[in-house]
Amino acid sequence: MPASRASVRKIAEPTVRRLSHYLRYLEAFERAGRGTVSSGELAHSGGTTSAQVRKDLSFFGSFGKRGLGYDTHELVAKLRQILGLDRAWRLVIVGAGKIGSALARHPGFRGRGFEVVGIFDADPNRVGHVLGGVAVWDVKVLESEIRHLRADIAVLAVPPEEAQTIATRLGRAGVHAILDFSTAPLEVPAGVTVRSVDLALELEVLSHALVSR
Repeated sequence: MPASRASVRKIAEPTVRRLSHYLRYLEAFERAGRGTVSSGELAHSGGTTSAQVRKDLSFFGSFGKRGLGYDTHELVAKLRQILGLDRAWRLVIVGAGKIGSALARHPGFRGRGFEVVGIFDADPNRVGHVLGGVAVWDVKVLESEIRHLRADIAVLAVPPEEAQTIATRLGRAGVHAILDFSTAPLEVPAGVTVRSVDLALELEVLSHALVSR
């Protein structure tokens, strides 16, 4: 049964995250020349169980053969389709400070199908600079330029007090997905998906891991 993009939205987020992990390990196996891989190997690499791997994949069809494992190349292609990585996504970054600048220069986006096509900032000292080969635009022209650039995803790397205003403008400009580094609670129109990245929270998780060893 072919995987559909609609089916991904019905699957729980932890499952989608595991699929992303499986894909990375499968790509490593593929680069190493491995033609097949077992559910046990995927489970070991991803820190889960063989039963969980088989359950996760079963949401999208029938993969692999008992006793033979999964065809590595075929499963890589299927997972890329399921995760929407078989096409290019156009990405804009709002905020060209330390986080935004680092993201703009990140070499891994393009390899995963994410192309940074625009960067915006309110600081006139940053406007006109080039980050990762992309010029920084004045945030005043955000809406018109985003429509021109046909952006799919926006990365929000602005101070928390500015985040809601920018998120509202992004939604009105037609952006349907926002990755938010501001940690501010955001209200967005229906149909806009927001993912928040709280670096302090991630450090707290690591802190707990250290004291719990």
